[in-house]
Amino acid sequence: MMTSKEIRDSFKTFFQSKGHQIVPSAPMVIKDDPTLMFTNAGMNQFKDIILGNVPIKYSRIADSQKCLRVSGKHNDLEEVGHDTYHHTMFEMLGNWSFGDYFKKEAIEWAWEYLTEVIKLDKDRLYVTVFEGSAEDGLARDDEAAGYWEKYLPADKIINGSKKDNFWEMGDTGPCGPCSEIHVDIRPDADRAKVSGVSLVNNDHPQVVEIWNLVFMQFNRKADKSLESLPAKVIDTGMGFERLCMAVQGKISNYDTDVFQIIIKAIAELTNSEYGKDEKKDIAMRVIADHIRTIAFSITDGQLPSNAKAGYVIRRILRRAVRYGYTFLDQHKSFMHKLIPALIETMGDAYPELIKQQTLIEKVIKEEEESFLRTLETGIKLLDKQITETKAKNSTVLNGADAFVLYDTYGFPLDLTELILRENNMSVDNAGFDVEMQKQKERARNAAVVETGDWTVLKEGDPEFVGYDFTECEAEILRYRKVKQKNNEFYQIVFNRTPFYAEMGGQVGDSGWLINDDEKIEIIDTKRENNLAVHLAKKLPGDLTATFVARINTENRTASECNHTATHLMHEALREILGNHVEQKGSFVSPSVLRFDFSHFQKLTDEEIRKIERYVTSKIRENITLDEKRCVPISEAKAMGAMALFGEKYGDEVRVVRFGDSVELCGGTHISSTGRIGSFRIINESSIAAGIRRIEAITADVCEDYFYTQQDILAEIKSLFNNAPNLTQALHKFFDENLEMKKKMEEYVKEKTAQLKDLVISKKQSINGMDLFILKGSFPAEVAKDIAFQLRGEFTQNSVFIGATDSENKPMLTLMISDDLVAGGLNASQIIRNAAKHIQGGGGGQPHFATAGGKDADGLAKAMDEIIEKIK
Repeated sequence: MMTSKEIRDSFKTFFQSKGHQIVPSAPMVIKDDPTLMFTNAGMNQFKDIILGNVPIKYSRIADSQKCLRVSGKHNDLEEVGHDTYHHTMFEMLGNWSFGDYFKKEAIEWAWEYLTEVIKLDKDRLYVTVFEGSAEDGLARDDEAAGYWEKYLPADKIINGSKKDNFWEMGDTGPCGPCSEIHVDIRPDADRAKVSGVSLVNNDHPQVVEIWNLVFMQFNRKADKSLESLPAKVIDTGMGFERLCMAVQGKISNYDTDVFQIIIKAIAELTNSEYGKDEKKDIAMRVIADHIRTIAFSITDGQLPSNAKAGYVIRRILRRAVRYGYTFLDQHKSFMHKLIPALIETMGDAYPELIKQQTLIEKVIKEEEESFLRTLETGIKLLDKQITETKAKNSTVLNGADAFVLYDTYGFPLDLTELILRENNMSVDNAGFDVEMQKQKERARNAAVVETGDWTVLKEGDPEFVGYDFTECEAEILRYRKVKQKNNEFYQIVFNRTPFYAEMGGQVGDSGWLINDDEKIEIIDTKRENNLAVHLAKKLPGDLTATFVARINTENRTASECNHTATHLMHEALREILGNHVEQKGSFVSPSVLRFDFSHFQKLTDEEIRKIERYVTSKIRENITLDEKRCVPISEAKAMGAMALFGEKYGDEVRVVRFGDSVELCGGTHISSTGRIGSFRIINESSIAAGIRRIEAITADVCEDYFYTQQDILAEIKSLFNNAPNLTQALHKFFDENLEMKKKMEEYVKEKTAQLKDLVISKKQSINGMDLFILKGSFPAEVAKDIAFQLRGEFTQNSVFIGATDSENKPMLTLMISDDLVAGGLNASQIIRNAAKHIQGGGGGQPHFATAGGKDADGLAKAMDEIIEKIK
């Protein structure tokens, strides 16, 4: 039986023999594509080629690509683990042709690989072909069907709908018919009873699609019409985990060697046995799937967070923790202990797992512990909601409350239902679904972008000249209108541009498009599918004119100062803290630089000062930029340039050197370090386990910062009569203040004692109870202090009522002795009702409660009501 490693290698070897260039997997986390957060298909890294934005270097390519899907067809996150063949993170084996071979070879080689190389049973294979679409004016894909008839009988070539057999990149763009290959792994007895033909594309767990051959031959326009592509593309994708299932004779992806090592580690850690209990099995499958996703995301530089891609990873991690908590009784962190098992399974193919093992484990452990604390908080909140619901004589928890638990505290509905069942209660599922739908609508409305078709004025390949020029002559090649959140703007592509398009953490340039008649503001420059698009609120009057494209040099220079300072700081961090420091993210704008790096403890003040001095010394050296373009990646690494995990590099790269600092970088930089002027770190913090963040400023912003600090210092000195030794003056001030505070506390304590004696002297007796009342203008703390003192002195049949106000803020205080509480009195309920008289609210415990309000005139009525209640 072939192992998963052997299967992966056999695919690459086979297509290499067919003239394909084998390329490495791109990162699973996408950093420079605003349309996509994760690589969700093998073709993502080739979008630029397919769209014609970059030239074709290899016309035939094959690879194994790590992918992530959490939504879309069959990929609802909440369903992963409940079946045997869907995942969040998965590997996609694929082969591509860009204007080279087409349907004949794609079908021929797919059949050869499946039946002759890995020797799947031909009798268990079925294929689908596009049945055609009257809506699009397309006939059945008889060409593909004709090629399949060489290998399969006609009854195993199944017509598929547009939904299943017409692939589209998006609402617009390249598309075409596809042909899916399905395998039937059912036992022979089952196959004899029911034909596999009837089960294809019907969600049968043992009749599954393993390979999709996409024949891109059309372009979908914004008006939904189709036009032929000038160069046809083959894009195939085969689910690696499903292929392993078929080859290894298993009936579940989770039974293959891809997952079994991890599942066995989970079973050992949780004292469970896989295959004995369905709920535990689901939990183990969820964790085995999710630990792969989380680990690979971290290696690609995406840490769990509350925004965008980071939020998706945090959701996935928390889902795994929830399943461990609920079904495997894991109330302490444990998932981080699974990383060695993951490395045993996938470390050879993806060595970044080994290199970053310590970081992965630390991040996951911290996230687990944080969420377990959140879960405990959520359980306490649910307990409170259960009590309140029962107090209303109801056994159904409000759906909106259940959704708050889900959305804020990470409670899945099934965990809420489980706890409710233990309390003989249920949840309003319909109300929960309404809140969930509202959230989805909010997210959908926020994300929707309406994009028009490109209007092509001239053909040509855009050229970036911004490394050398800040302005140049430019002509418009194409443009389109975009609408997002009711804002309309235009995306414009020039034949030549000095504008840097946002990438690698550096923000895009702004500036102007100028001719004799008008000046159009370029508000930003973004990168979409490796194409620099310039954003403007309006188009020029004459679109065919020749313009001057001019960047805002003030902003560019400020960004360049910050970008170069980032490189110098990276060098300083490795020099001062150690070579374990690796970049994990960066942001460079005209106003600030932000740098995330691996390090396992807070930087000391001394270390921060050393880093600042190191960078400042490099600034004073006035080191000249040494830039090399189109350097082979191997040569660049030999020069000492570091390749960062999670970044995608081509065969040729740009190397930026400032003295000993050597980095692979596509951003813009200052011509010499002396132009940075000054540098200061303004903040250092932790953003995740083992990841620190530094924020720093340079140049004019740094000077303004110094001036502000000087002004603040001068103002403080003036408050102390410009004392020559400000530190000494401050110490004296604080010492005197502390002494005065002590005297004040003693005074208040003395007066409180006198006030307590006065309250005791005016004690009333009501129905055998001692009633103590405090009225007047007293701070709330005084009333509380007296209440607790009296509670200690009068332990039986006693009640204290405070009806006080301080600075026009009315306050009610109620203390009840324990025997009266046992007899049915509840301070929290009594004071909550009385608080309406002072236009306020409050609560507390059965023996002690307080309430604040707005209307001091209502204190008398409130006190009367409290007295009536305790009678």
